[in-house]
Amino acid sequence: QVQLVESGGGLVQVGGSLRLSCAASGRTFSSSAVGWFRQAPGKEREFVAAISWNGGIYYANSVKGRFTISRDNAKSTVALQMNSLKPEDTALYYCAASDTYRAIVVGRPDYWGQGTQVTVSS
Repeated sequence: QVQLVESGGGLVQVGGSLRLSCAASGRTFSSSAVGWFRQAPGKEREFVAAISWNGGIYYANSVKGRFTISRDNAKSTVALQMNSLKPEDTALYYCAASDTYRAIVVGRPDYWGQGTQVTVSS
């Protein structure tokens, strides 16, 4: 089992920045792929970014160039730095983990966090 706890969400103006963090516990974090997803009101949950155990990274086109995913295996954390935020970035953001990188990228991770709300006001 893996437990994931997100933090760092909040209210920000258009063009602003936020940094989300996810703390993992329960298994060997360093060998897991992790990622971020989001779900806006009335929409399906969508993939945002993924990072493999050895640093391979993949982003959704909608956030490429604005968001940066990173991980700290020593602290068992993964972060999502979000810059140049837009109103359409407003969503509940979820941290996810899986044994395989592919599972994250195709949207089928094994473990999910509870989510943290990000609201971008115009």
